[in-house]
Amino acid sequence: MRLHRVGPALALVCLVAGCGNKDRPRDAPEQPKSNLPADQMDAEALGQEVLDLVDRAVDYRGSHRGRPASSLRQIGVDSLTPATARHLLNVNREPVVTVQFRKVDGRQITSCRGDSNILEEASINAGRFTLMCTARSGAQRPIQVGGPAR
Repeated sequence: MRLHRVGPALALVCLVAGCGNKDRPRDAPEQPKSNLPADQMDAEALGQEVLDLVDRAVDYRGSHRGRPASSLRQIGVDSLTPATARHLLNVNREPVVTVQFRKVDGRQITSCRGDSNILEEASINAGRFTLMCTARSGAQRPIQVGGPAR
């Protein structure tokens, strides 16, 4: 009988231990890939946040009968981190996420945005997906990010 009481407690400990973050916290930026040009490194850092936020927004919409989240706070995410500012916009119920650096000194890319199509693109292209990014000059161009280090 005593073993029966220990069983649920042990299961609870295992469950709590298993609920931790997988490889890193969701809000932590990925380690920079140092062999890349500066603009690509900026886009990679922003791209990981965009992908995570789009994934969360799509998950929210799926679990709320097609109703999209009206804000990042509604999906449990802060709009500001120490390094970035994040925005969520819905266009025809599709989430569009923009992430921009708060301090742009020394950055080639200041912001990137993506929609739910990046999830499909990443799943069929070994983690690589295309974002529309804005350079410090204001020019916008698509940049492919994600996937294994080159």
